[in-house]
Amino acid sequence: MTRPSPFGHPFLLGFDEIEQALDRVSKAANDGYPPYNIERVGRTECEPERLRITLAVAGFTRDQLDVMLEENQLVVRGRQIDDKSRQFLHRGIAARQFQRAFLLADGMEVLGADLSNGLLSIDLARPEPERVIRKITIAAKDV
Repeated sequence: MTRPSPFGHPFLLGFDEIEQALDRVSKAANDGYPPYNIERVGRTECEPERLRITLAVAGFTRDQLDVMLEENQLVVRGRQIDDKSRQFLHRGIAARQFQRAFLLADGMEVLGADLSNGLLSIDLARPEPERVIRKITIAAKDV
């Protein structure tokens, strides 16, 4: 049985990609590691409004993390290698890998990333929406 699409309304034309993006995001939202925050950083005199994604990546070094922009997805990957030379009496912190993807709107710009105190922060610039008004001329087709 197929579920009804919110984008199936006849006035919503060309939104197929958004529906596919929502499906991808809902499937990727199941894994809760690593935890993250998304915050809005207000506009200043010299900087536009920004978004900041902060991921809790304690135990990862800069060399073990990758931040990639793949088309319109921001992908953060972490990889740790299990150190066989260490002998643990109790192991509560596992060496693990992760991948976290964020779908970005058209025009979003990644400004940079910073790793400090086990937190990876990625700053994004939100584009200023441009108001577009255009008059469409109506051609006369006389038969």
